[in-house]
Amino acid sequence: MKNLWNDADAEKMVADYARKGVGGDLALRVYTTRLLGGEPRLVLHGGGNTSCKTKATDLLGDEWDVLCVKGSGWDMAVIEPQGLPAVKMGALLKARALDKLSDEDMVALQRSNLINPSSPNPSVETLLHAFLPHKFVDHTHSTAILAIVDQEDSKPLIKTVFGDRLGYVPYIKPGFDLAKVAAEVFDADPSVEGLILDKHGIFTFGDDARQAYDRMIHYVNVAEEYVAR
Repeated sequence: MKNLWNDADAEKMVADYARKGVGGDLALRVYTTRLLGGEPRLVLHGGGNTSCKTKATDLLGDEWDVLCVKGSGWDMAVIEPQGLPAVKMGALLKARALDKLSDEDMVALQRSNLINPSSPNPSVETLLHAFLPHKFVDHTHSTAILAIVDQEDSKPLIKTVFGDRLGYVPYIKPGFDLAKVAAEVFDADPSVEGLILDKHGIFTFGDDARQAYDRMIHYVNVAEEYVAR
């Protein structure tokens, strides 16, 4: 899979959105989300989602630490900044201390902490993005990754293909429980550059948009080469 990052294109998008009052973090989040969403081999099987941690100002002029995460109903290939609703990070992080949280309550928590209450519902995997410490987090359902994780002997196979560079997360339905387990897997080895979710897909992350994107393309290429062999 070809890495489509282009410095000139990224800089132009930042400049274009700056004229519309959109910050650089969110502009680059839009840029790499479109790169991922435009590649069918990454998003054909149910898509994926992306996020970035940044700051946003509410209607009263108060500034908040927020998670801008893909909203329901938006196509990653053509996403705009409003397709990445900003959710207050403090409330999301506080939720990790809970023992349980139903899907309905999770949605209510996320909606009640939107900077813009008219925004679409944040992704069902919002808490997973929030519980990881990285500024940029990317998630896809790569065809090559699925070819590996959908095997009966997926756990040892994942170890064979990726070694220790990616953490292994057993299959759990997306939501609060998955977010907590995935965060625990990362905390057990913070050196990993991503997470493989069994029977599900791949997360990669980084300190900036390019690092998270580069890691996604790299590990998908690793998977593609293994499947080809």
